[in-house]
Amino acid sequence: MNFKRNILITGGAGFIGSHVVRLFVNKYPHYRIINLDKLTYAGNLANLRDVEGAPNYEFVRGDVCDYERMGELMRTYGIDGIIHLAAESHVDRSIEEPFAFAKTNVMGTLSLLQAAKLHWESLPERYDGKLFYHISTDEVYGALEMGEGLFTEQTPYAPHSPYSASKASSDHFVRAFHDTYGVPTIVTNCSNNYGPYQFPEKLIPLFINNIRTGKPLPVYGRGENVRDWLYVEDHARAIDLVFHNGRVGDTYNIGGFNEWRNIDLIKVMIKTVDRLLGNPEGHSDHLITYVADRLGHDLRYAIDSTKIKEELGWEPSLQFEEGIEKTIHWYLDNQEWMDNVTSGDYARYYERMYAGR
Repeated sequence: MNFKRNILITGGAGFIGSHVVRLFVNKYPHYRIINLDKLTYAGNLANLRDVEGAPNYEFVRGDVCDYERMGELMRTYGIDGIIHLAAESHVDRSIEEPFAFAKTNVMGTLSLLQAAKLHWESLPERYDGKLFYHISTDEVYGALEMGEGLFTEQTPYAPHSPYSASKASSDHFVRAFHDTYGVPTIVTNCSNNYGPYQFPEKLIPLFINNIRTGKPLPVYGRGENVRDWLYVEDHARAIDLVFHNGRVGDTYNIGGFNEWRNIDLIKVMIKTVDRLLGNPEGHSDHLITYVADRLGHDLRYAIDSTKIKEELGWEPSLQFEEGIEKTIHWYLDNQEWMDNVTSGDYARYYERMYAGR
């Protein structure tokens, strides 16, 4: 079968990546979608069961840090577009393991950039019709005070955690490859995502599961930190638009215009989960447990998405109350997925499946 495009999506078995892979596989049957994932703890092919048999979908297990392998993939599949999502992304883990974050997020991105550059430069058309699209985070901008305003594409970088520092560095490499070599690149910075298939170390799936099972809900400090929340399928739609219509060499912020204090968000989740489980109102309030604040915990993130709205016509489709209800329903209806993820059974299965490859 001849495909119009050959697109490599890295981290495609992860939370955001699986939604992007699903969207592209279903929406663009004339594109071949190659999903590259290392299948670490956060990568789970069960996230993509509904498209794994599609004729335009292929999965490759691999590490973006493996430079030789990245070059081989570029040549074998004739990759002309890259959507780079593969990353270590949990701030708490970055505080404990900063070297792992520097390796994957910085050196992995550099490996992929260099492989793409050399392959595309070897072709007669060189960079014509090619794109390296790098997905980043709002955390590279640092923190905002209450009432300070919003992060824009012109906000200077001021990362505070090893995670955000590693993402900031990868962003700089992407832009440097555009400015120095002419590699066609785009960078987007998104706010906190939520929705189905998110690994339950992150706040929303962790707390849904803990409310369901009657476990404590650990709240950093007094729960006053503010985050802007974006439903993951809305983010996938934005990635689709940027990939096809974004300006090469540019940056777009993608946010939900949806700020919540952590403690207020948690109370909404408690109320919703209890209602859906048939528990009386207030049944799980006692699970809130205040713990010592995270080191270097940024007070507030908030993104201004005006540019992508005005230039590309994107805006969130769901209000938060609708999105969180939909999300909670999904986790409560997919207990087997949650149990497999929290037990680690899926990871052991992949190790046996891919042993020796």
